[in-house]
Amino acid sequence: MDLLNTSLRQLAAALRERRISSRELASAYLDRIDGLDSRLNAFITVDPERTLKQADLADERLSQGRGEALTGIPIAHKDIFCTQGWLTTCGSKMLSNFVAPYDAHVIEKFAAAGALILGKTNMDEFAMGSSNETSFYGPVKNPWDLRKVPGGSSGGSAAAVAARLAPAATATDTGGSIRQPAALCGVSGIKPTYGLVSRYGMIAYASSLDQGGVIAPGAEDLALVLNTMVGFDARDATSIGRPAEDYTALLGQPLRGLRIGLPREYFSTGVSADVSRAIEESLAEYKRLGAVLVEVTLPHSALSVPVYYVLAPAEASSNLARYDGVRYGWRAARYGDLTDMYERTRAEGFGPEVKRRILTGTYVLSRGYYDAYYLQAQRVRRLISNDFKEAFARCDVIMGPASPTVAFNLGEKTSDPVQMYLSDIFTISVNLAGLPGLSIPAGFGSGGLPVGLQLIGNHFNEGRLLQVAHQYQQATDWHRRVPSLDRTGETA
Repeated sequence: MDLLNTSLRQLAAALRERRISSRELASAYLDRIDGLDSRLNAFITVDPERTLKQADLADERLSQGRGEALTGIPIAHKDIFCTQGWLTTCGSKMLSNFVAPYDAHVIEKFAAAGALILGKTNMDEFAMGSSNETSFYGPVKNPWDLRKVPGGSSGGSAAAVAARLAPAATATDTGGSIRQPAALCGVSGIKPTYGLVSRYGMIAYASSLDQGGVIAPGAEDLALVLNTMVGFDARDATSIGRPAEDYTALLGQPLRGLRIGLPREYFSTGVSADVSRAIEESLAEYKRLGAVLVEVTLPHSALSVPVYYVLAPAEASSNLARYDGVRYGWRAARYGDLTDMYERTRAEGFGPEVKRRILTGTYVLSRGYYDAYYLQAQRVRRLISNDFKEAFARCDVIMGPASPTVAFNLGEKTSDPVQMYLSDIFTISVNLAGLPGLSIPAGFGSGGLPVGLQLIGNHFNEGRLLQVAHQYQQATDWHRRVPSLDRTGETA
């Protein structure tokens, strides 16, 4: 049995039937991390001894017939989720010495299900980035070509899953940070409806936009993990209480009559020719599966990037005010008075991109600018949300590219923040509207690099989105393609 290229459903069945042990499975992934991650830099923290102890407990649980869907399955976690006893850095020097004293709600849910913690994955600092180059721990590299970015901010999770260093990984999405790296790394990733996954213990960037989700090879894998992640949490004021839902229930249903909305704004300028070709071929496959293509319009989508880069930095400037060197995290070694300690700590602890967004956010919230920037951005956010409501009156799911290009070179856009921000032009509006979004592999473009197809659903339509993705993946094999690393570290 090829443990590293087997679906979560098949792995779970093999564990329950005792054809493999959790220790054997965990060891296979730990060995692969040990052999390959020095090239990819996908993980910040790995603790084999602790993981294998969890595996032994899972094996005991399975031997007693108490296994659940994810019992004994190793899951990698983005280093934004507080994990008791584990270093939890958020990719920043500011938290480089922070060992979490408690578990995030998401981590609690996986622990209750008997899943293992495989390690903590690298990420853009405080989730601020589109290429995973702002991390204090260095950039993550795309396993399809080590000269390319994996996307961000969940680039470590996406690269780990693509290279089969993990069967699945948690991630977070504030403006595309699950879907964009999933697209660039050739894996599947879902951002659920805002509020479905608790943000308790998930280190905050922009609280009205942040949402936890998952990256895995295929839609069926996403559904199984989402079944565990979703759930009401009274400790999160934005958590939504809904009846439990089995996200695998609709996977086998055919797509005949499905109405796919194609926003004209997603297919005009700004999309590279290779990405356009792959998306068009995917849409043709959906037509063969019985779907109907419908043109829709999202007239305010072009404003999503400027709106996001007013609202998200504003919330970040407030959320990151807590990192002052007093209670936990980094503190400057030398300082004069208390004010000097604050200033030196924050100057030394935060990287350039985080500083840029804090300064931007402080500016737009300042007296005399709040109405002109922040309040106006909130008004436009409502218009963007209304556009989606009107579009969903005409279609069941919206499709388009997840990223306007395939993965770009490391360092290519670091000196031009605006060009970097435009990498998320097709994903940001989904967060502004609080909708679920999903990216799946849809072929390859220039340089043999993956292309991602984005699926957007109405609120709480995760089950339908996963069904639409799964049926496409039953007809194609893009999600099964695995990058091959040669001995020099370049892709073969």
